[in-house]
Amino acid sequence: MSQKSKAQNQPSLPKVILVDIIEPKMSPDDSLARLNELERLLTTYGGFVVIRKIQKKQIPNYKTYIGSGKLAEIEVIAQEKKVDYIMINNILKPEQLYNLEAVFEKHGMKVWDKIDLILEIFAKHATTKEATLQIELAKLRHLGPRIAKMGGELMRQGGGIGTRGQGETNIEVMKRHIRKREETIKSQIEKIEMNRGGQRMRRRVHGFKTVAIVGYTNAGKSQLLKNLTGKDVKVKDELFATLDSRIGKVHLPSEGKECLISDTIGFIRDLPPQLIDAFHSTLAETIDADILLHVIDSSDLDMEWKIEVVNEVIRNLGCGAKPMIYVFNKIDLINQAAKEEIETKYHAQSPLFVSALNKTNFEKLKEQITLELKSIH
Repeated sequence: MSQKSKAQNQPSLPKVILVDIIEPKMSPDDSLARLNELERLLTTYGGFVVIRKIQKKQIPNYKTYIGSGKLAEIEVIAQEKKVDYIMINNILKPEQLYNLEAVFEKHGMKVWDKIDLILEIFAKHATTKEATLQIELAKLRHLGPRIAKMGGELMRQGGGIGTRGQGETNIEVMKRHIRKREETIKSQIEKIEMNRGGQRMRRRVHGFKTVAIVGYTNAGKSQLLKNLTGKDVKVKDELFATLDSRIGKVHLPSEGKECLISDTIGFIRDLPPQLIDAFHSTLAETIDADILLHVIDSSDLDMEWKIEVVNEVIRNLGCGAKPMIYVFNKIDLINQAAKEEIETKYHAQSPLFVSALNKTNFEKLKEQITLELKSIH
């Protein structure tokens, strides 16, 4: 088969319009970073950006998120370009989603907000029962308010409050089903969490110290775990390639002992609280760790605000007081001047530079881990 025939037989990527509402005072750099991240998420999922649309607005439109003039403009473009999705760079309220769907679904287009996209990426990368359950729970929690909104609309269409039409009955059935399924999933996750809690308790009894790798998604955490421990883990240049908690052993030469090191889900700007809640059992490895390794992509132009995002999530998890080692990864991708700039800016954090891919400075990292573990005795 010719290359041309192969290309013709390959399914085309869904075409997408990215939409963001930003505060008027937001800088062009921040605005660009927000949409770049959304596009990276979309690329991870599998999609093609047709156009980006930004509207400066102090407060998003209550009913449609997008202002009426901009919404009409996007609708025209969407029809001309025959797009498949309208992707909103925020978390939509149920009414906003409902009203946007009323505009675009008649053209055969779907409307997704940021949670919808992240959950689809999560589903794509889930490899364990625990991750699958956590994703389903998050989806149900995201869907619940939308179902309630749909029920309200059907009630109004059926004649107002007190109407018991078939539509409303079906909505109530769906809501009950969602509640029941949520309880079942939470019960299953709790059993997994109890088992993990027992494992963590046994480690404590046997004197194992634990180290958790944290960081922005795609900073190189999985590569670090793989090459530090020899553990066979998936390493992929994608956002949220890791959802499950993986644990390996690291030998600390100066101590003649081993410690346990874990890697789990990466963080992202504006990671919705309900997703953190859904992945609580996975993040428990981070919460329970003795020290944290904050892995940072030193070649990333957006490194500074990503560091702050991770630190904020760590604080929200109640881990802000834990000892933390700043591990600047991918030093093979930066020059000496960039390294010196990082050293100056993060001098107070005693930055440690490594290449997880090439195993550069791993011995220094192990020495620093040893010192931090000794300090918490």
